[in-house]
Amino acid sequence: MAQNSGQTYEGEVVRIVATGQEEIMDEYVGYQELEIKLTNGDKKGETITIKNSESSMGLVTLDTQQYQPGDKLRLSFYPGAEGKQTWVIEGPIKRSGLIALLLLFIIAVVGVGRLWGALSLVGLFTSFIVIFKLIIPLIIRGVNPVFAAVLGSVIIVPITFYISHGFNKKTHVGVITTLIGLIFTGFMAIYFVNAAHLTGYASEEAGFLQVERQGSIDIRGLLLAGIIIGTLGILDDVTIGQASTVEQLKKANKKMSMGELFKNGMKVGQDHISSMVNTLVLVYSGSALPLLLMFFGSEKTFLDIMEFELIAEEIVRMLVGSIGLVLSAPLATIIAAYVFENKSKQ
Repeated sequence: MAQNSGQTYEGEVVRIVATGQEEIMDEYVGYQELEIKLTNGDKKGETITIKNSESSMGLVTLDTQQYQPGDKLRLSFYPGAEGKQTWVIEGPIKRSGLIALLLLFIIAVVGVGRLWGALSLVGLFTSFIVIFKLIIPLIIRGVNPVFAAVLGSVIIVPITFYISHGFNKKTHVGVITTLIGLIFTGFMAIYFVNAAHLTGYASEEAGFLQVERQGSIDIRGLLLAGIIIGTLGILDDVTIGQASTVEQLKKANKKMSMGELFKNGMKVGQDHISSMVNTLVLVYSGSALPLLLMFFGSEKTFLDIMEFELIAEEIVRMLVGSIGLVLSAPLATIIAAYVFENKSKQ
């Protein structure tokens, strides 16, 4: 039985054996006693009974949801002393909803983007391969996370850009500008992570990772790597968007000079910057909403809240990404203006 320690199984709720309340730590909490039939692994077909308690103490389960017959669950099995078995409910199986959402996403992208939409999905798949087959394994092996992130980005940028946008001058501009912006953003992230005295231990996951890997992973470097990879997606949108804008302006009026192309291109770029910066604020605020609500109910001032590392990390992440975005727009526009203005003279 020892070989099954921590093994994950799947099961289906057959029936609710009992419901009620029990006293745990001077508090009455509700519980369900569930009969579950295992549907995979070496225990497939076996039936177990497990208590699903609302207790937050983690004595019998990690989950607090209420279930009905037919619900499909993920379970973990842990053998104990003298053959005693412990089963833990991890939660409902989520793959059906996720697969449905993924299919809807693919249909929307291909339906609207047609060929280029399909190619962008290939680029997306390529990014996943680089992240999960290169960047993460390198970090696990003890390679500096920043180096791994930069190496992965240098591979992701040209491959995904040329797959998604074609091999042309517009994409050349996007690749060059994105790599320059990424280098600048990386140095800026390093400086301000150090200036803000961030350690990377704001989340529980970082602490668990450090214990599990016995200190072999640079947690602060991992924070920096996350900022670099996250900024990459923002730069992609801005640099290609500005290069495409300048290209279309030149096609519409072949007599436009480099200065005119830059001036008119930046009118679009300014709108792009405004909307993207606002998007970044909303995205980060949305992801940290439970935390913000917790602080809102306290007597702490905004400056006090900023001192919490979890908040400080998000501020650095948001502002570094925003600055990289703002500076990449004029850089991409001026390079594109030079390229397409010179192209018309050839």
